Amino acid sequence: MSDQLIKPDLNFVKDVIASGGESLKKCFQCATCSVVCNLSPDDKPFPRKEMIYAQWGLKDKLFSNPDIWLCHQCSDCTAYCPRGAKPGEVLNAVRKLSIQNYSVPRFLGKAVGSPSYLVLLFAIPVVVFLVLLASLGHLSISDIPRAANGSISYAKFLPSLYIDSVFMPIAIFAVVVFALGISRYWKDLTSGAGMEPKGGLLNTIIATIGTILSHKQFKKCEVTKDRQISHLLVFYSFIGLAITTAWAVAYLYGPAIMKLLGMKPFSWLLGESPYPLTDPLKWLANISALALIVGITLVVSNRLKNKEKAGKGSYFDWLFISVVYLVALSGILAEVFRLADIAILAYPVYFIHLVVVFFLFIYAPFSKMAHMVYRATAMVFAKSTGREI
Repeated sequence: MSDQLIKPDLNFVKDVIASGGESLKKCFQCATCSVVCNLSPDDKPFPRKEMIYAQWGLKDKLFSNPDIWLCHQCSDCTAYCPRGAKPGEVLNAVRKLSIQNYSVPRFLGKAVGSPSYLVLLFAIPVVVFLVLLASLGHLSISDIPRAANGSISYAKFLPSLYIDSVFMPIAIFAVVVFALGISRYWKDLTSGAGMEPKGGLLNTIIATIGTILSHKQFKKCEVTKDRQISHLLVFYSFIGLAITTAWAVAYLYGPAIMKLLGMKPFSWLLGESPYPLTDPLKWLANISALALIVGITLVVSNRLKNKEKAGKGSYFDWLFISVVYLVALSGILAEVFRLADIAILAYPVYFIHLVVVFFLFIYAPFSKMAHMVYRATAMVFAKSTGREI
């Protein structure tokens, strides 16, 4: 057996503890966690070895290891740990630090994960939208023009062109940051495994998408098996809202594009909002928003119900949950107050909705929302290298 020089990073150990893995030092390597985990394969089980790496501060071994993402935080390991070491919470902390490690720029990853920067992170979108409203002279509700029929119109409050000028750069920024992070992560995965993925990567990606769409891995959980329903609701709600957004863009810009092409616009392209409640777009939007409220409420309920066995979660977790709640609730209330013609409530709530949607998406590559991207990448890599779960 060859000798290996181990260089522990004690600062990393402190970071794991500070990020929600405060029980790390309780682990005494009994391997109960790996035995009870239904997701762990027999040939290279987890999370025992990850607990060793974390205790020794071997962050490179952790970050280049797909197993930290193959863990779905079922918390069976945490519930059965005889020492209360909470391996599920420790790996959750490691995943947070992994996101920070691959963040570009890295300081934003640290900022999103720290409560000290919360006010500053929210202040950025608040200032952006206040500046836009000031340029339009719409800081006072009495100065906001109404629709032709005298009803409240958010398109008059803040025209779509202004909103798109904010959210398009945000979307591009998030995509670029994710691409850079995943590129670096994939490189470390191949380096850590000492092998390149096998052929048929496209088929592997398709199979992984199928696994994600069904959330079938959650069925293997015991302590937190109810998470499958809540996660499915949240996941498909976001898909529904994404379709709604694309649909609204088609409504808004479709007529102008068709005219530019010398074509007569389709009658179903309604143009500028608001759209009638009888329109299918509104059905999908409202159903998705309500499903998101139900889903995220179940997430909170499950966490509180299982906090003794699974852990209470970290700031990183609760920040994402809170922002998703605010996005769904502010969106629904903005519609309700608009329909009720209560301008003094409608416009401030819509402003809040814009701020939290901005927050959710510009910081997506640095928040818990990044889990879906990094976990999917790890699953693809695991399948492509024969590391099945």
